[in-house]
Amino acid sequence: MNLLRENDLIFGRLLKIEEPHLITRYNKALDAFGVPQTKLASFEIDRTGFSPQIAEELDDAQYLDPNGVNRRFIILTPAQIELPVVHTAFSNTSQLVYEFMMANARAINAITIKDVVYGEIEEQVNQVRDIEDLLSIAQVEFKVISAEDLLGKAAELGRLADRVKHEPDAWRDDALLNRMVAIARETGDIRENSLVPEQVVFRHDAYWTSHFGGIYIFTDPDTTMVIADPATPGFRRSRPWQVSYLSKDDPARIFRFLAETGRIQLPRASWVERSNYLAHRGEMVLLDLIRREEPDTDFARVDPVWLQTWTHRNAKLVAGEGSVPLLNAAVREISQTGTLKIEEIPPRERFLVTRADPEHKDAWLTNRLISDFVPSDFIARYVFNKQGFYRDYESWPGGWREYVVARLKTAYLRDKLALRKRLYGLES
Repeated sequence: MNLLRENDLIFGRLLKIEEPHLITRYNKALDAFGVPQTKLASFEIDRTGFSPQIAEELDDAQYLDPNGVNRRFIILTPAQIELPVVHTAFSNTSQLVYEFMMANARAINAITIKDVVYGEIEEQVNQVRDIEDLLSIAQVEFKVISAEDLLGKAAELGRLADRVKHEPDAWRDDALLNRMVAIARETGDIRENSLVPEQVVFRHDAYWTSHFGGIYIFTDPDTTMVIADPATPGFRRSRPWQVSYLSKDDPARIFRFLAETGRIQLPRASWVERSNYLAHRGEMVLLDLIRREEPDTDFARVDPVWLQTWTHRNAKLVAGEGSVPLLNAAVREISQTGTLKIEEIPPRERFLVTRADPEHKDAWLTNRLISDFVPSDFIARYVFNKQGFYRDYESWPGGWREYVVARLKTAYLRDKLALRKRLYGLES
């Protein structure tokens, strides 16, 4: 993974922590979690406070996520809201932490001037043993603590202030007033700087989880859909009156579900021609075919002319694989009729020519699911399914790794927003 690290394709855009007082605060949170303190003089953290360097030091990548549920978090600075989340068992952890930090920005800003905010994202289960445990997570609650107990002291000061307001003789109580003054020296004026997070409960809707080899859960007003390996404990047995189930190896039914619930855009000229999406898919398929058939290729030489020459020389191989001819035919049909007869395409190949509806709230999750059926598109895998991309990367030869890294740097990292807008219609 060193090549990925050097090029900011893994653990990139993290926040470096090297100030002694911040390291001391971080260690206080680790102490509270029962985790050994770090001895590092500097390390990097993501939005949740996870540090790949500390994980390596502890030889424990799960030190903030010991059971894959009730994720721990450590907030040293409000700036963490701008960071990615690089290690999690749930795809929506990043969004949940973002919503928590946005909803409680004033309190977090005030507390982190003097203290560290830490705690757990409580998910109502302590261990995931089957699908029922996942389905029981309807919402999460942020259990928030501060090392110096500023939260507790602010709450106490609020209660004492209420007594002064509502109890006629409370202002005569010198002990009460002295206690208020002592607390205020630490917390400041809580009327101006709230130290108590106001919103700590958030919905836990559609997501992917790494449990049981990977499970997708989509929620709609009338039903919930679970897409998983049929061997997963609880598959088709947990809440059958409320929950539907699909095997993750059933592309026909999965595609139908995504289409019927409005989560995907079927191929239409209105977006296909503007995005050049099918041409992009064709190039990805062709490159993957070369990687598999001729792994010793000098990929540094690959450019459009080289690709065209290789395609002509290997026309029989390309035709036998089938994806490139299918995509070329789709481009012709869309240019002539404005649409594509999707029912005439084999189920698994339908994912080649579709993308998530960018207006749907589950667009990122849907694109992640689509990428499972199109692993040849390493750009889509990296954008939407980094766990899958890193798993693929481990099996690739060195020359292909170098080409993919170089391509991602130029095609994606240079302008992420532009690529996501052009290929996937996403605004952010």
